[in-house]
Amino acid sequence: MTVEAPERRGTTVVADRAVQRIAEQVITGLDGVGGAARRVLGLAVGSADPEQPANVTARVRDGRVSLAVELSVGYPAPVARTTRAARERLVREVGKLTGLVVERVDITVTALHSDRSRERSLA
Repeated sequence: MTVEAPERRGTTVVADRAVQRIAEQVITGLDGVGGAARRVLGLAVGSADPEQPANVTARVRDGRVSLAVELSVGYPAPVARTTRAARERLVREVGKLTGLVVERVDITVTALHSDRSRERSLA
């Protein structure tokens, strides 16, 4: 049996949507991060839901990934530290799971959520 050279075996393409779903799962488990507030014409409508996943858009080009993430941060967690942890986790885990290079992660914090907002939603 002859084994083909790697460059002759074919290509693997990972779709934007597949990377998006992976990134959504990766970010969902991070403490202090919740779903984004709904926006209409750029304005937040309603409040963020900490139980929902963050909104993620992924773009894959030439083996490189760019992610745009909209999320809420739990109050009173430091926003800068929380978003830094989210970015680092996305770069590490999405890269590991897809074999692609995550070169950019843009994060928009759409709202702050608190345990009280969660308690109200459960009531």
